[in-house]
Amino acid sequence: MRATAIIPVKRFEAAKRRLSGTGAASHRPALARAMLADVLLGLNEARLLDRIVVVTGEPEAVEVAEEAGVEHLVDPDDRGHVEAAAIGVADAIARGDECVALIAGDCPLLEGFELDRELDAQAPGVALIPDRHGTGTNGLILTPPDAIEPAFGPDSRERHLARAREAGVRCRIATVPSMALDLDTGEDLRQLVLALAADPERAPATSAALRQLGETGG
Repeated sequence: MRATAIIPVKRFEAAKRRLSGTGAASHRPALARAMLADVLLGLNEARLLDRIVVVTGEPEAVEVAEEAGVEHLVDPDDRGHVEAAAIGVADAIARGDECVALIAGDCPLLEGFELDRELDAQAPGVALIPDRHGTGTNGLILTPPDAIEPAFGPDSRERHLARAREAGVRCRIATVPSMALDLDTGEDLRQLVLALAADPERAPATSAALRQLGETGG
């Protein structure tokens, strides 16, 4: 089964708003870049992906994609994750891909072997990879690529389940521990720091960015 990972990425400067009220807010663009680099590092370790594509209107995200040796598509309007995902899905369909994995760009702990496990188990339909709270969506595996229309954003898990029901396609919840933690709040940041302290070899770019944040008093 030909599978492509699609990572929709919005502008790094806009991304920092999700950490407003924390000391890291002003450093969010640097963190966003670092986390994307680590997501691509993990995806490059997956054996069952044929292509990895970043869809973005952010020039620095294009640089990160090129550094990682993966493809990129331009999101000219930069309207958000849903629109960027649609660009990637349309490209995958045009290329004859049978499956796409839509992956959040702020899950820096991602392990390629865990995604491989879910790709290997994938049947026609949808696999939903929830966040650690069980309410959001950090990944969607779609077979075929247009099995449902993505609906990312707060509380997206229920929207995706509803869309699968409406489309009459099977939807399973896929437990992927390394993709459970994304960075939306100060508490998420604290959990990420703890995870990296326990395993310093993981997410090297994010670890370096967080060290810089500490050095600058963030």
